[in-house]
Amino acid sequence: MTRMRRSPGVKAGKKRDRRHRSRGSRRSSGRDNSPAEKRPAAAMSDASGPDLSSPALRSREVKNLLEGIGTPTPAPFKPDPFQLEALAALEFEDVLVTAPTGSGKTWIAREEMRRLLQAGRRVWYTTPLKALTNSKYQEFIEEFSDEHVGILTGDRKENADAPLIVGTTEIYRNQLFDSLRGGEQVRADLIVLDEAHYLSDPDRGHVWEEAIILTPPRIRLLLLSATIGNAHEFATWIQEVRGVRCGVVSRPGARPVPLRSAFLLPDKRLLPLLNPSGKLNSEIMSMLPQERDNRDGGRRRRY
Repeated sequence: MTRMRRSPGVKAGKKRDRRHRSRGSRRSSGRDNSPAEKRPAAAMSDASGPDLSSPALRSREVKNLLEGIGTPTPAPFKPDPFQLEALAALEFEDVLVTAPTGSGKTWIAREEMRRLLQAGRRVWYTTPLKALTNSKYQEFIEEFSDEHVGILTGDRKENADAPLIVGTTEIYRNQLFDSLRGGEQVRADLIVLDEAHYLSDPDRGHVWEEAIILTPPRIRLLLLSATIGNAHEFATWIQEVRGVRCGVVSRPGARPVPLRSAFLLPDKRLLPLLNPSGKLNSEIMSMLPQERDNRDGGRRRRY
């Protein structure tokens, strides 16, 4: 019996998933039990861009922050080299794609799914979140029509015999267990594991481990993530446990759509989160809890 080395885990890159970000924000904000509607929130704008004539947005800093936001000029789509590289590699091997958010990782999956569906093959697209699963389900219905797309989550089961199934990773893993118990083949030719860095999650990571290990070698794997810092080590482990070569395709550089951070105050004023020198806005800094000496223990304490 072959001994399988345990997965190396996933080292986070510069970005972290939403769950880690939300934890970090709670730590940094100190104790805040005020109602959610009274807390400052990140500013949002619609596709047509913000109204810079509003009194709350007249400052030079805010105008600089929001400059250029709006609907981009229409232009013909041209795939990036990393997208074409990933598609070519999928013809022969498993592929792990690491690229910043907004780079077009889903386009790779969508084009490979299109090719397989046209050839009468079957695909599973998995995500770690029900909300993301529902979103991808609607996206793929618009792309491939509702008769070709089904969804399987803990509380939704629609068109389960469709050639393209969108579901949570746990549901796919459960189907692998069912196929082992029943001695049946998993009905799929490609498995897409979106947000593959969840393998390092302390509570749910074993699900991704089991899904990778139990997926038959005849089924191609496409793993997508923006936050893997040790991609080649991860790919080597996948190759060892599956006996199938796993290539790594990366997109270098920063995210193509830069983030702009702002802070909406209770009085409806909008402040850039950072000043021109890249430091936290002084007005926002003044609202943060201050550290004071704890006379009893001599330790630093936040109030």
